[in-house]
Amino acid sequence: MGQDPHFRANVGIAVINDRGEVLAVERWPAGSERWQMAQGGIDRGEEPKAAAYRELEEELGLTRDQVELVANHPEWLAYELPRVARVRPGGLGQVQKWFLFRLAAPETAIDLGHEVAADAPRPELARWRWMSLRALAEESWEPRRPIYRRLASDWAEHLDRHLDRPHR
Repeated sequence: MGQDPHFRANVGIAVINDRGEVLAVERWPAGSERWQMAQGGIDRGEEPKAAAYRELEEELGLTRDQVELVANHPEWLAYELPRVARVRPGGLGQVQKWFLFRLAAPETAIDLGHEVAADAPRPELARWRWMSLRALAEESWEPRRPIYRRLASDWAEHLDRHLDRPHR
């Protein structure tokens, strides 16, 4: 999957803490209250898992040794963008391979400004906070809600299993 010319292939990244909450991020402008989970494109020839680790570092400043891969969703999940949000003709939406990570230590720093492209005026993300995946599904941008609801359901056992689990 991920090869449909009408849907951009990318990875979705759910990072959880010991309370089973996900790391929600807000894109610029700050204060827009459009919360989501981190996501990013898959480069040509790049495997989805490698893209997930790259995006973890670029968007959240997290390295492989700061997270534990808990699960990946077995299916590619897609959402269609509203017409006004389509950037190019034929760009109907996104198809995503989702990965669930757990922070290796509770004091791990989140750095939204870790990797800023030379031509970018600021990082892509403005703020972050912890929240339940079910709450995020209801507060996120409408096109993302079905995917977040599906992940909350499909990963419920993983989220509950990590509650108050001691760190490795």
